[in-house]
Amino acid sequence: MKTILVANDFSKNAEHALEYAVIFANKLNTGLHLIWVDNTVSEESILDTIDRHLQRDIKKQSEILIKNFQPRLNNKIKLLFRKGKVYQEITKAARQIGAEMIFTGTHGVSGYEQYWIGSNANRIVTQAPCPVVTIRRDYHFKDNINNILLPIDSSLETKYKLPYACKTATKFGAKVHLLVIYNTPLNVIRRRIDTICEEAKKCMEEHHVEFVKVTFEADNVAASIIEYSNNNDIDLVMIMTDQGTTTASKFLGPYAQQLINNSLIPVMSVRAKQQD
Repeated sequence: MKTILVANDFSKNAEHALEYAVIFANKLNTGLHLIWVDNTVSEESILDTIDRHLQRDIKKQSEILIKNFQPRLNNKIKLLFRKGKVYQEITKAARQIGAEMIFTGTHGVSGYEQYWIGSNANRIVTQAPCPVVTIRRDYHFKDNINNILLPIDSSLETKYKLPYACKTATKFGAKVHLLVIYNTPLNVIRRRIDTICEEAKKCMEEHHVEFVKVTFEADNVAASIIEYSNNNDIDLVMIMTDQGTTTASKFLGPYAQQLINNSLIPVMSVRAKQQD
């Protein structure tokens, strides 16, 4: 059975991400794994290094989470305990269990989180073998995903979002907003964006997904995406993070980081390498 991996450090931020992941797990009919990583510096095994009191506390907190969340899930919650660098162990575990998605909290640029989940979110996004959904603690989500925002740029990588968008929209019965943002006067680039948008429309039609096309002229791509999300009742933003080799507007580095850190709406980040 496919599964969703949720990064957990027992913070309120992490619990909020878990609540959001539960909605996806039920809609997608997947299992759910919770992972906690001991990131203390030591060469010994996890059983030798975790203080006994900490072990008891982790077990107790895990049991509380399972007791609170298991009744909401169609499938059982499984626990994973690892030792090492947080982002490395989470991405390694995702590969080992064949995770379909990873969910992690993020505190945004103005927030502060004393645990590791917020500070490792961007690193998890850049290394994960599957899409990563980041969600801020202050986001009040609904019980369903009704509107998905799919930005379209001129890179070939942007098309890799399409299967994920169609699948998610189909499962949730959501409407997809194809957001075409022109941030260049070069006609060859603009025509390329139009061509990719036509492919996206065809994909939506083939999967019987309701969609709308919206066109923007903007200098700041990330700011335009955030503005549109906030003003159009968007529930999920889907972006690519592997577009560093393109010469057009890219969602790697500044764009991806701006969106993940500043978007009030949950962001699903997809890497092109995940399609290999």
